[in-house]
Amino acid sequence: MDVTPLVRAGLQLIQSYSDKGFKITGTAHESAVFVFADETRSWPDVTDLESLNNHSFDALVAQKDKIDVLLIGTGKRIKPLPSALQQYLQENGLYPDVMDTGAACRTFNVLVAEGRRVVAALLVSV
Repeated sequence: MDVTPLVRAGLQLIQSYSDKGFKITGTAHESAVFVFADETRSWPDVTDLESLNNHSFDALVAQKDKIDVLLIGTGKRIKPLPSALQQYLQENGLYPDVMDTGAACRTFNVLVAEGRRVVAALLVSV
């Protein structure tokens, strides 16, 4: 029995990740990214968890009504978001699921295949 999920054409799928970046739907990305169901965007000025601030998420806050699930991949290991950033996101209607980047990539693929309105904010696995 084939259990490969049917994925509609045009969806972004995370094919691989490493300390050098990501391969998403055939395209290499060498920096942090936002992955939406239908597009991948670079995540400017973000290199690690310590470089995050409220403005790092402006693009997502602006689209919060189109996001049901926000995954944040923090690198090789799960690291908590600073409490002020967590509070800012929640006050703006985004409730992040924080996990290591590998888990965020795998979870994104499952949720996007299910048709969920998911965004993955991924830091390179350093």
